Amino acid sequence: MTVTTDSVGSEPRRGIFRGLVSLVASWRPARFGLRTRIMSMFIIGALLLSTFLAAVAYSFTRSSLLNQRERTSTEQAYRNARVAQREISTGNTSANTIIDRLQQVGVAQTAINIDGAWASPSAKFTSDVIPASMQTKVIHDRIPAKMIILFDKVPTLVIGIPLESSDASYFEFADLADANTTLRNVGLSLLFGGMITTLAGAVTGMVAAKRAIRPLGVAAQAAKAIAGGRLDTRLEDTDDHDLQLLSTAFNDMAEALQNRVERDARFASDVSHELRSPLMTLAASVEVMQARRDDMPERAQAALDLLVADVARFQGLVEDLLEISRFDAGAIRLHLEDLLVAEFVRQAVAVSSMPSTKVTVTERAEGLIMRGDRRRLARVVANLIDNARVHGGGGPEIIVSESEGEGEPLAHAWIVVEDHGPGIPLEERSLVFERFARGAVAGRRSSSDGAGLGLALVDEHVRMHGGRVWVEDRSDGEPGARFVLELPAEEVAIG
Repeated sequence: MTVTTDSVGSEPRRGIFRGLVSLVASWRPARFGLRTRIMSMFIIGALLLSTFLAAVAYSFTRSSLLNQRERTSTEQAYRNARVAQREISTGNTSANTIIDRLQQVGVAQTAINIDGAWASPSAKFTSDVIPASMQTKVIHDRIPAKMIILFDKVPTLVIGIPLESSDASYFEFADLADANTTLRNVGLSLLFGGMITTLAGAVTGMVAAKRAIRPLGVAAQAAKAIAGGRLDTRLEDTDDHDLQLLSTAFNDMAEALQNRVERDARFASDVSHELRSPLMTLAASVEVMQARRDDMPERAQAALDLLVADVARFQGLVEDLLEISRFDAGAIRLHLEDLLVAEFVRQAVAVSSMPSTKVTVTERAEGLIMRGDRRRLARVVANLIDNARVHGGGGPEIIVSESEGEGEPLAHAWIVVEDHGPGIPLEERSLVFERFARGAVAGRRSSSDGAGLGLALVDEHVRMHGGRVWVEDRSDGEPGARFVLELPAEEVAIG
């Protein structure tokens, strides 16, 4: 006969099992930080050490205490057995008589077997509580024996002694409750000591972790300083061999980075300076050709217009490269003066590439004053206008206002430039302020004009004035980008 199995129901179970297996295989425990791992090692080490020491101490104490208690009880039982032996030797073979004699000398927890008859001063201490194996060994085999039993939920030592020259056996019960109480107190003390040891390990681990990761914090601060432009930052030498390896490697890296940056900056500066002379000659030649433009044929005029535009673009690129190289060399010096924000913006717009750009100033912003370098901040406004003209779909709008959400006194002024272009995706908004950042952003913003240095210069100038710049969507919900300059300012009374 052929037996078939139904595989329809087993297939889903196999799928569930495979899913569980893959889930378990893909699970990874969360990685803890270095500080947490160091503290955990100290805590676990202290816990294991305290547990080991507590176990050893408890075991030694228990062994010593029980041995001492057992030895004392055994000696006392043999002394009491000799009392019973003397009574039997004098001819008193009555178990009850022997029990009475033992009670006279203060023995209460005992039982006697004489010729199979049991006697005890208490109904509790009977043959029923004595294990049968112990009775056989003492009564029949005539071998002394000891055994710990649980009597009325209390550990009790039973000592059996066969009496000489008679068919009698003596049993005595030694209460171990006091020893048990002592052991319990010792256990509690060891537990409390283990908790203190573990707590001390945690505190020690916290201190050790803090000291261990301190060099990493110093290295992180140094790396942040280098990222902020302080390329001469170095880690101090140390006597620790392991940390010396870290500081040496870090300093070598910082030295190589500084040399590379300085070399690139010198290259950009040298190239820009070298280009200025032929560029000036080219610009002068273009001006001469411009003076005779009307004498040229139409195709030559079109070519001349293209040449003029490219020369102007080339001049702007060289000036931007020179400015960037000055930033890298740390040669920028600000000439600060008090500027009325609204009036300054109107003047900067008037000399920009789009002097007719609309400027809207809030009532409160008319009284804002800031301290800044007029020429460099005017360059910032001009660059934003040029960016909106080239990439933003035409005429921008400028709004001068106080910073949102601030009360008296004001701490910042906002200069906002809005365009009508496609806008900038959220994930690319931080890239537009990087040098030569064109790529996908520039491609979407409709032109290849510019070298990608204008917004980088805006960011550099604004940061030197203690402000910041960012880009977001237009506030009115229309398509386009909204560049916001935030500069330190204060409000003054306009009389």
